[in-house]
Amino acid sequence: QVQLVESGGGSVETGGSLRLSCAASRYTGSIYCMGWFRRVPGKEREGVAYITSYDTTNYASSVKGRFTIFKDNAKNTLYLQMNSLKPEDTATYYCAASYRDHCALDPDALDAWGQGTLVTVSS
Repeated sequence: QVQLVESGGGSVETGGSLRLSCAASRYTGSIYCMGWFRRVPGKEREGVAYITSYDTTNYASSVKGRFTIFKDNAKNTLYLQMNSLKPEDTATYYCAASYRDHCALDPDALDAWGQGTLVTVSS
């Protein structure tokens, strides 16, 4: 199974930007879907964005227009560019991957997960 390692989290003020990275290793050739999810303590994990092997993307309505998901296939790395950050974006962000032939902003649709990286947005 693919191994995923996130980086790039940190603290930023409202309106600031961060770029998260997710390095994938092992069995990356059969991945169809990769995505970013986030979780606030006490709440369910929420889908943020995904990208397919055909570069089709989808975003949660709460981040559309502010976040951009993209990947560098040569580096086996997934990114999430986050702009115009808001305090409600504060969460632990997880990278995920799926070998299935469909993609969704549903945690149950993904097969492998990274350990998470914390993003804190202060007002």
